[in-house]
Amino acid sequence: MSADPSRLPPPPPPAHDWALFLDVDGTLLDFAPSPDGVHVPADLIDDLRRLHDAFGGALALVSGRRLETLDALFAPLWLPAIGLHGLQRRDGGFAGHEAPREIASVLAAARALGAKYPGVIVEDKGITIALHWRNAPAAEEPLHEFASSALIELPGYCLQPGHDVLELRPDGHDKGDAIIALLQSEGFRNRYPVFIGDDLTDEHGFEAVNARHGISVLVGMRANSAARHGLHDPGAVRAWLREAARLLAPEAVR
Repeated sequence: MSADPSRLPPPPPPAHDWALFLDVDGTLLDFAPSPDGVHVPADLIDDLRRLHDAFGGALALVSGRRLETLDALFAPLWLPAIGLHGLQRRDGGFAGHEAPREIASVLAAARALGAKYPGVIVEDKGITIALHWRNAPAAEEPLHEFASSALIELPGYCLQPGHDVLELRPDGHDKGDAIIALLQSEGFRNRYPVFIGDDLTDEHGFEAVNARHGISVLVGMRANSAARHGLHDPGAVRAWLREAARLLAPEAVR
């Protein structure tokens, strides 16, 4: 684990034989007051398209969002992607999981609790529930207590912490699993894995690429990460991607 994220070196210049995996919120995109409030710059979509082509299609989003949401955010791009922290696959399946019937009552109870704390967002992702307190710091402890007790009603579920959010989700199938699965698929096989992420949910991805002698890149100043390279914030990530597109597809960058 890295002790001082401020001393992590930046990632090296890209190469055509990379397989590039990208987290979204806090990595490609700046955080917003609500998940629906994020902004996707038009030039980011252009750079992702150029890099997708330069890597022969081996560029994927690995996110906690649903695939349907990712596709809407990055339209007209339709990139290789994994959603819900590794649970959701591009084929529409949920990696062997189905939402239990009890999740409806847990969701209703979460919304009732959230209503007591203005600013709390209870995000229904179908098979998972995310509890956001970024705009209501006083709700952090009550939401943690609620989520812990909700596990009694949701056997096989676990708690996934993140930036001012706690998610109730089925256990297993993390971002590291997703990256390994993609590396075994056509278009990604025998490529050099690179993963850029910011949150605790991304640590499994860092460990997966490190084990395969790849490049792990932490975004931000969080300590105790397995990442071996660093970028300061999403703006620095977008600038790095812009330069990568210039280096790998110079004829395509205006």
